[in-house]
Amino acid sequence: MKINFTKYQGTGNDFVMIDNREGIFPKNDTVLIEKLCDRRFGIGADGLILLENDPETDFRMVYYNSDGNESSMCGNGGRCLVAFAKSLRLIGNETDFLATDGLHHASILNDGTISLQMKSVDMVTIANDYVFLNTGSPHHVMLVDDLKNFDVKTKGAQIRYSDLYGKAGSNVNFVKQLGDNHFALRTYERGVEDETLSCGTGATAVAIAMHALGKTDSHHIMLDVEGGKLEVSFVKEGSVYQNVFLKGPATFVFEGEITW
Repeated sequence: MKINFTKYQGTGNDFVMIDNREGIFPKNDTVLIEKLCDRRFGIGADGLILLENDPETDFRMVYYNSDGNESSMCGNGGRCLVAFAKSLRLIGNETDFLATDGLHHASILNDGTISLQMKSVDMVTIANDYVFLNTGSPHHVMLVDDLKNFDVKTKGAQIRYSDLYGKAGSNVNFVKQLGDNHFALRTYERGVEDETLSCGTGATAVAIAMHALGKTDSHHIMLDVEGGKLEVSFVKEGSVYQNVFLKGPATFVFEGEITW
């Protein structure tokens, strides 16, 4: 089998992109997807994304974690897929597409960054030492003192596999406040089962969680991730966070053909 692919990264969160509008990719082949994402024996990526036809929008996004399993929404992956769709001349600088959590709107800005509308959040659970919310994917958010030296993989795995979240698990974000509307975060991603350099739904979750905790009163949050910088903006109407946008770069890395 020969597979044409393109690789993109968004603040270090990297993805194998495949144009599957002809429907020829073996979507149920978990082993193949895992091998394509393998950094030693495959292309190497945090996830694989299929671009498919959708009758009501510009395209459909189908996202797989690097373990080969189809997963929930990926914010950085969504932004990278918009850049990929632009390279295929499917879209101009504005688009609407369908993902597993519903309809998304995105804009490609003059500097090449991509602003992606995320789902509204109507439930934020605040516990003693963490916040939980779903921004298209589930996220556990907690503040830590020494983020730089924090053991993200060990502690993240403990929380991800704890009884708190059951078999489905949760992504886990560790956060340090840097300024009034400025935070740094590191994320353990389920499905990757390790720390990634960036997580778009995680950055979105952190921005909303910090506002819900009263750590900031700003509706425009700057976020430092291990692979760069992201921005999240939102409007709060009552208890609902809406008009949520994730903004950041989506960069072409390379393209090729792999025989499997």
